[in-house]
Amino acid sequence: MGIGNYTETHRFYRYQHRRPQGWETFRVKFRETDLWIRARKNLEKEAMEAVLNSRLQLERYIASNENFLRSLTPLPDDPLAPPLIRGMLDAAGSAQVGPMAAVAGAVAEAVGKALERFSDSVIVENGGDCYLNLPGETTVGVFAGPASPFTGKISIKLGPQRFPLGVCTSSATVGPSLSFGRADAVVVLSKNTALADAAATRLGNMVKTPADIDSALALAPSIASLEAVLILIGDKIGIWGNVEIAPL
Repeated sequence: MGIGNYTETHRFYRYQHRRPQGWETFRVKFRETDLWIRARKNLEKEAMEAVLNSRLQLERYIASNENFLRSLTPLPDDPLAPPLIRGMLDAAGSAQVGPMAAVAGAVAEAVGKALERFSDSVIVENGGDCYLNLPGETTVGVFAGPASPFTGKISIKLGPQRFPLGVCTSSATVGPSLSFGRADAVVVLSKNTALADAAATRLGNMVKTPADIDSALALAPSIASLEAVLILIGDKIGIWGNVEIAPL
C-alpha cells in the first residue's frame, strides 16, 4: 500500500530473477515511484511518460482532496476524477479500504498498459505489486521475509491464459506498507491490479494470528473479480481460488 519509500535493500528481489534472451530490463524512478520493468525493448522514455501521467493525476487530485490521501476507509466515487483515481476509488470500495491501498497496483497497471503499444510482453513491479502481460507460462516467487520457512521455497505458476494479471502482496513484516495484521505475506491475483493491491491490504489487515487465515479466505470470494489468494503467517499457509503452487 502507498507510494512507499523502499530502499535498494528492501528491493533486493529485483536482482533474483532469470534473464532470458529477448528482454530488456530497466528501472524508472520519479519521486516516490520506483518501478522495475521488463519489456521486449528498452522503453524507459515511454515508461517515464506514463509514470508522470499517473503522478500528475494523483498529485493534482490529492491537492484538492486531501482526504483521498489519508482515508483508511472507502470514499464515494467521483465522476469528475481522472481515470487512475476512479480506478483506485472503485478498488477501495470493493475491498473496503482507503483508496491509497490501491495506488501501487494502479500505477503498475497504468504503466504496463501504456507500454503494451510498444511491446507484446511486459512486467511492471512497483514495491512488490506487479502487472504482468506475458505470452507464455511463468512462475512468480513468493517472498515472505527472511524468517519465513516459505521464502525461497514456493512460487505461483501461471499459464499464458491468465494474462494480463495483477499479482499484489501485502506484508506486515516486509517493507513499509501499512498493515494492521501480522501476516508475513498476503498475495492476491486479479485481472484488476488496483483491486489486487487493495484486497491484499484488506485481507492482510485481518490476519493477526494463524487462526485468522480461515476467516480471511472465507471473505475473499465476496470481493468481486479476485482470482486467488495466498496467505502466509509463521509456518502456516492458506490458499483460495485458481492458483497453482510450485517449488521454486
